[in-house]
Amino acid sequence: MDRVDRYRQIVRRVIEQYAGWVPSHGEIVSEAIVDAEKDHYEVIHSGWDGDRRVHGSVIHLDIIDGKVWIQHDGTNRPVAEALLDAGIPREDIVLAFHPARLRHLTGFAVD
Repeated sequence: MDRVDRYRQIVRRVIEQYAGWVPSHGEIVSEAIVDAEKDHYEVIHSGWDGDRRVHGSVIHLDIIDGKVWIQHDGTNRPVAEALLDAGIPREDIVLAFHPARLRHLTGFAVD
């Protein structure tokens, strides 16, 4: 198995794990979105918290040029740490939610 295929498996497992954690308030469902063909992965929440509609991405990851790009992490359990723990090295994780000019300060890949 090549490196990118291994990353796909890891990312899918992490996404499914995070999708299993449902918010404790409201009537909200958590859903894993996996598009391995386009290397696009998300966790979304949808439902109701009282009278407030909840719908949106909680985690958004892409695999681009052999690296895992964290486009959005709206969790209190940083997904970068989960990816590191699962075996993806820092140099293959891009914190894309930071401006490109500041990524060199993160300790992760810049692009």
